[in-house]
Amino acid sequence: MLNKMSSYFVRTLREDPVEAEVDSHKLLVRAGYIRRAAPGIYTWLPLGLKVLRNIENIVREEMDRIGGQELQFPLLLPREPYEATNRWEEFGPSLFKLKDRKEGDYLLAPTHEEMFTLIVKDLYSSYKDLPVLLYQIKEKYRDEARPRAGIIRGREFVMKDLYSFDLTDEGLAHSYQLNRGAYRRVYTRLGLDFVICQAMSGAMGGSASEEFLFPCEIGEDTFVKSPGGYAANAEAVTTPVPDAIPFDDAPEAKVLPTPDSTTIETLVAQANKLYPREDRPWEATDTLKNVVVVAQQPDGSSEVLVVGVPGNREVDMKRLEAALAPAEVRMAEPEDLKAYPDLVPGYIGPQVIGPNSPRRTVDEEGHIAGSPRYLLDPRVVSGTRWITGANEEGMHVFNLVAGRDFEADGTVEAAEVLPGDPAPDGSGPLTLERGIEIGHIFALGRKYAKALGLTVLDENGKAQVVTMGSYGIGVSRLVAAVAENSHDDKGLIWPVNVAPFQVHVLATGKDSEVFEVAEKLARELEDAGVSVLYDDRPKASAGVKFKDAELMGMPYLLVVGKGLAEGKVEIRDRKAGTAEDVAPDAVVTALVERIKGELEKTALARTSTELVGEPDQWELDQGEEGME
Repeated sequence: MLNKMSSYFVRTLREDPVEAEVDSHKLLVRAGYIRRAAPGIYTWLPLGLKVLRNIENIVREEMDRIGGQELQFPLLLPREPYEATNRWEEFGPSLFKLKDRKEGDYLLAPTHEEMFTLIVKDLYSSYKDLPVLLYQIKEKYRDEARPRAGIIRGREFVMKDLYSFDLTDEGLAHSYQLNRGAYRRVYTRLGLDFVICQAMSGAMGGSASEEFLFPCEIGEDTFVKSPGGYAANAEAVTTPVPDAIPFDDAPEAKVLPTPDSTTIETLVAQANKLYPREDRPWEATDTLKNVVVVAQQPDGSSEVLVVGVPGNREVDMKRLEAALAPAEVRMAEPEDLKAYPDLVPGYIGPQVIGPNSPRRTVDEEGHIAGSPRYLLDPRVVSGTRWITGANEEGMHVFNLVAGRDFEADGTVEAAEVLPGDPAPDGSGPLTLERGIEIGHIFALGRKYAKALGLTVLDENGKAQVVTMGSYGIGVSRLVAAVAENSHDDKGLIWPVNVAPFQVHVLATGKDSEVFEVAEKLARELEDAGVSVLYDDRPKASAGVKFKDAELMGMPYLLVVGKGLAEGKVEIRDRKAGTAEDVAPDAVVTALVERIKGELEKTALARTSTELVGEPDQWELDQGEEGME
């Protein structure tokens, strides 16, 4: 059946929606692909659903190609499996929890590790059953605190999650590589640039994880790269620890007045004005900033912490949360400090924090009271000398030496990563970029299998705990990523293998012959296997039809209008921005050849020797360290 604009369920908008922040959100709403139902929740309209399904099919083909078998779990899940893995509480407020009429506890699935594990436990018992790759493409739910950017970060989203089950670590490494290669092909077929970054495993757990990021200025993730090939999410960057410095000749620490110096900037200015150095000016790198935060655990308990970082850096809350996962972290407020009167805001120093505090007590069970724990940046090594707070209004201490004058409870990766920082692997200075996470793979290991009792008998009849991998792709997020990647100031520009329709036929004119020829050509294209949307609206002007077509973003426009009198119709290529006159009896063949050529280009990812081969020939961009 020919799809006609006069009856198709779509309405375009001329103005951007008020809540839209990024181009993909604006254009997907304006062009009639999605519609907001609630904050972070969207209705997929017919055009949007076609794009979503096309991307799903590309993902499905690549999962099937590596031997994945598709199944589907319920969205509504019982509490017990998630309690067994401690994630009923660890997920914290992002978990949608509810009760049935019998007061039974349920959740809306944010992810399905537990269910995959239990289904394999239920059906498999022998090493001969393994390996197995199982996946689903399904909606997930997370109560995002700050849903934003349309379908990039929503509370309901479509995700492909595949899980590998192997008997040995070597088997897991092989499955990990299989999926890694499949991901490369998926994104290549979608025309998306991607960077594979080392990442934190977070609440998922496991020994290794990597993120696939689409470089994009509006992305929420910051990642780093080095000239030597190192790439990582900023949360996963580790600081090269400098050598300790001898401090036998270090002068004694001295408390000095520093009026009106509650910021690093004012402190450095006062230090240079009142206590200038002979060798060079004081700098922010000479100061030690102590930031008080509160770590809130999923079970509702909380802890006040003090984090010490060099004064030229801010505390990166995302890095700190990653280090303290599954806790959520916020800046401390005055109410949080009432229990610690020694902490003077703006003038906090390590002398009264952590193991340095005379008020600290530790009971027989190891519970600490009287002073917050003190965690330091790894750069603050023994012998380093600092200007820092003296815990007295208007006073700072100069030449406070780490290891001599103060200690810490431990170190933490919490300081922001700055351009020019050295890569952890020594491969050069880091640059920072933004990106959208479009995939994440984990070597889970045996965490979930142990918690849920998934074992099989090995060839000697001995029970062995199965090892697992987890491989997720944000399918609905990919719709937004492709839209961000391919649009102009007029509207969307979909790749041929993703577009809801490959050709948009426009009848522009009042003459009945224009409409007759346009519909004839549209039907011939459909008969030739091309997907077509035909704008048959008799009362819409040519200008309106062009604006709608450019906004909606089909790869090719076939314009039947005034040129018909001269024996011509027009093919417009949205991506190339070109227009070409063609005879009506030649246009179907011309479009079929162009579309076939475009599809063959995207299919090259499936045969490229760079991306395809025996699994043991594929190379990890970051080496094999992730599988240890």
